[in-house]
Amino acid sequence: MNHRGPTTEWHLPDADVQAYAAGGLPEPGCWSLEKHVEACARCAQRVSDAVRTHSPVVARSLDATRSALLARIGAEDRAGSPARAGGTGGRLRPVGSPRIPAADTPRSAHGRTGGRQHPVRAWGARLTWAAGPALGRSWLFSLTLVTVAAVVLARLADAAELRPLLLVAAPLLPVAGVAVSYGRHADPLYETVAATPSAGLRLLLVRTAMVLAVCVPLLTAAGLLMPAQGGSPGAAAWLLPGLALTLLTLVTGSYLGCLRASAVTGTTWPLLLLTAGTTADPGPADLIGRVNHAFANVASGPAQGFWASAALLCGGLLVLRRTSFDQLERL
Repeated sequence: MNHRGPTTEWHLPDADVQAYAAGGLPEPGCWSLEKHVEACARCAQRVSDAVRTHSPVVARSLDATRSALLARIGAEDRAGSPARAGGTGGRLRPVGSPRIPAADTPRSAHGRTGGRQHPVRAWGARLTWAAGPALGRSWLFSLTLVTVAAVVLARLADAAELRPLLLVAAPLLPVAGVAVSYGRHADPLYETVAATPSAGLRLLLVRTAMVLAVCVPLLTAAGLLMPAQGGSPGAAAWLLPGLALTLLTLVTGSYLGCLRASAVTGTTWPLLLLTAGTTADPGPADLIGRVNHAFANVASGPAQGFWASAALLCGGLLVLRRTSFDQLERL
């Protein structure tokens, strides 16, 4: 939306008004626009003018509806049934109905009329809303606690084999964050959020980026702090596989929803490691050794090129599927 002036007052962008009149505005944008014009006379007039321009048939229907409504209000006024609302400039308001604030009334970040909200609190509210369930306190606390505990135990026991195990599990953590980022299964305010102009792929990408902003530095630092064996994969070897799996989850989510897509991706990664461990040379006999050996195969230098190509391919597919997130999730 278009923010203007020192207050939080805003009006509909011309592009949204024209797209709505032409029938090309995505579903969440239509909900937000229709909700906004209930309390904004200026934007309501702009939308009405645009609809009249694009469709003469609708314009005649609007004129007929307006004439019938004005005739009914005039008849009720003469009968004395409605009461005039004080301070509304002569407009009629039914008795007991809520007063609708004027379109130019300043609003806070939460939609309440009145003075401006404190900038820090307003920014914090926007950040919390954008982060969504994926960055809830319980998720952040659990991720940090498990990572710190793994580093401490590995350092105390001097267990170098735990570092590759952490790198094996690392690509799945962003996928788990995507699973609880968007959809009716994770967000109790999903339908409300979906009606905002920022909903859909844009909001999902913001929440995914926040998940990665937490996972990438935390897990990479943990890999650096753990004791390492000679010739084992580096602490950043999981980044490209993790990025590719995250983008694959988003693409699959455009068909199945985030939760089911994360389950599919979370199953694909262990199967890939199992395949890499059985098709290559036998390697170590113990289970942990085989898992580490399989990760070394899928995170080797040549394999990193494959993961980079897979990430680019999934990113292109996501662009093609971007409009699929503009409708309510029905899974």
